[in-house]
Parts: sequence; structure tokens; C-alpha cells
Amino acid sequence: MSEKPTPPRVTPADAIRCARRHWVKGRRIHLAELASELNIGRATLFRWVGSKDKLLGEALWTLYNELCQEAQARTPGQGVDYVVGVYRHINATLLHSQPLQRFIGQDPEYALRILTSSQSPLHSRTVDAFAGILQDQVDRGQLTPAMGIGSLAYFIVRLAESCLYSDIISGRPPRDEELEDACTAVRILLGGQTAAA
Repeated sequence: MSEKPTPPRVTPADAIRCARRHWVKGRRIHLAELASELNIGRATLFRWVGSKDKLLGEALWTLYNELCQEAQARTPGQGVDYVVGVYRHINATLLHSQPLQRFIGQDPEYALRILTSSQSPLHSRTVDAFAGILQDQVDRGQLTPAMGIGSLAYFIVRLAESCLYSDIISGRPPRDEELEDACTAVRILLGGQTAAA
């Protein structure tokens, strides 16, 4: 008699994927519910992820990272044009993301903390991702920034956040026109010429 196959072992990556599915569907993240769905103890899940906020930040990072890679693969050119193109692709997608807008609408203050806090894994990794994009262009000899890569990446990301989450920050709904203004500002920060120049 053959033995029953052993079910695959659940890992922290499974917990992140599960949280990601819940978020995309507009469901609130509850550790007890996730633990039950994964068939593990809540203590195990908590040991893996630390907290609901950290788990959500990790889940959102996987989505952002995929979007960032897609933007880099689809954007032609090099130097300033390339970086601005990647920036525009990512942030235009986020600006019109229904799951993101729903998340913000459910609890704006909580969403802002998860999306923009310096303590969030999402924000810090977003800055690191842009720093990597900038450094790659510097290494290729296509970009000569006037400030440190880390500071430049930080300012670029904060500029995007001020546009994407303007309804929470300043009470103005996010607009495509403001994103284009942000792209122009990034071009200036990178030492590129604007269309009007």
C-alpha cells in the first residue's frame, strides 16, 4: 500500500503570497484568518512576519517589485530619458490601480503609514530599487547626478508619493497632470533638459 503524499510545507513566502491575494481582492489582512487559511498556528505566523503591518508591507513590495521590473523591461532608451520613463510607467500604473485606491479609501491614515513610512519595508525598498536603477545608469556612463545616489532616490520616491497620495496629504485628488509635473521635476533633478528648454 502506497503512502499518502506529504502535503507541501508552508513557508513565510506562502504567507506573503496569501496576504497579497487578500489585499488585491480588497480584503482586510487578519493574521488569525491567514493562519487558519495556511493551516498553521497564529504564533508561527507572527514569528514569521512580525506583525500585520510588516506582512502587508512585504506583500505590497512583491507587487511593486514586479511592476518595477516590468517598467525597466518595457522602457527604451538610456540615461535621463530611461529613468524618467521607468518612473512614469510605475507611477502611472499606481495612479490608476483599483486595489491601491480601494486600500487608501478604506483607511487613509493606515494606508499612508504602510505606503510611505520610513519604518515600512515598502518605502525603504522602493528607495533602494530606484537607487539601483540610478546606479546602473551611472555605471553605464549614461548619468552623472549632482548629488548622492541614495539622497536622489529618496527625493524621487517622495516626489512620487506626494502625487500618488495627494488626496490624503493635501486633500487634492491625484491627477495625471501632477504626475507629469513630477516627471519634469525628476528630469531636472537628474540634470536633463525639459521640453521647454
